[in-house]
Amino acid sequence: MDEIKPVILVVDDMPDNIALLGGLLKDLYKVKVATNGEKALEVAELFRPDLILLDIMMPVMDGYETCRRLKGKEDLADIPVIFLTSKEEVDEENFGFELGAVDYLTKPISAPVLLARVKNHLALKGTRDFLRDKTQFLEAEIARRMKELTQIQEMSIMSMAALAEMRDNDTGNHIQRTKLYIEVLAKGMAETPGYADSLSPETIQLITLSAPLHDIGKVGIPDHILLKPGPLTPEEFEVMKTHTTLGREAILRAEKLMDKPETFLRYAKEIVYSHHEKWNGTGYPLGLAGEDIPLSARLMAVADVYDALTSKRVYKEAMPHEEAAAIIEKEAGRHFDPAIVRIFLKFRHKFREIFERYKGSV
Repeated sequence: MDEIKPVILVVDDMPDNIALLGGLLKDLYKVKVATNGEKALEVAELFRPDLILLDIMMPVMDGYETCRRLKGKEDLADIPVIFLTSKEEVDEENFGFELGAVDYLTKPISAPVLLARVKNHLALKGTRDFLRDKTQFLEAEIARRMKELTQIQEMSIMSMAALAEMRDNDTGNHIQRTKLYIEVLAKGMAETPGYADSLSPETIQLITLSAPLHDIGKVGIPDHILLKPGPLTPEEFEVMKTHTTLGREAILRAEKLMDKPETFLRYAKEIVYSHHEKWNGTGYPLGLAGEDIPLSARLMAVADVYDALTSKRVYKEAMPHEEAAAIIEKEAGRHFDPAIVRIFLKFRHKFREIFERYKGSV
């Protein structure tokens, strides 16, 4: 099988120079020629040479302009350019290097110098191409593995959330709705001054991913309380409140199995444990207030309550969207973080759209 030779494009308006350079290079390389800058651009586009020997002094379009246009084309910019010149002025060389040339050869051309420079720059280009291709491969591989990891994380979370869904017929669409609600709120808050750092795209993704677990602790609540078709007694409500601690304990056990101090479940822990805390400190299980409540849980609180208000239960009818929105607004500074309520009101139409898309039982 014939060896694939590197392609060298020789650009010079003098036939004698082309003949000389072609003669020196033809045994080692595949040589293409062009007699002016315009033609050089066409040949470069067509054959994608591995290196270009470019004369500077040419009519119409000189070597500098030809080089500038080559480097301006994304698909040609990486081709190394060696200028051929009869000048030896430092300023001229600096200008060429600024345009992107890798070297200069001074006329009359020395055959050994030409061959050595061409060989060296082709070797450098080969190394750069290898590293670039390796980097692209590694980036693609990292992206693939990150996608796999995200899918595994989401599957793990949804599998855990499915436990709660099996206990409560209302939970399936409730999980999907609240997941979308919290995403709307988090993205809106990320655009609010002071929240961009704490709500990066990666954080929003994890918070959204974790939202379905907010009621996972209900798997530990007895059926006669969880499924009771009416209001709970004070004693029953105390039992119901333990779903926050039960859920947190379940996630802590899951994290312990992973043997890591911090995992993708870190926001799930916050949401599960604290989404029933209230801004004014009257919530449970710890009675946290204000910004002592984790941001993820404050977001979940609005999403969860809105969905509870607008959803039909065996013991109540669904509340109209505007009435539910009014209650959320009224509870700003008492039940809810006022900043999050402002985002809710700004995007209330999206909440209505999400509810309409996922209303009804599963």
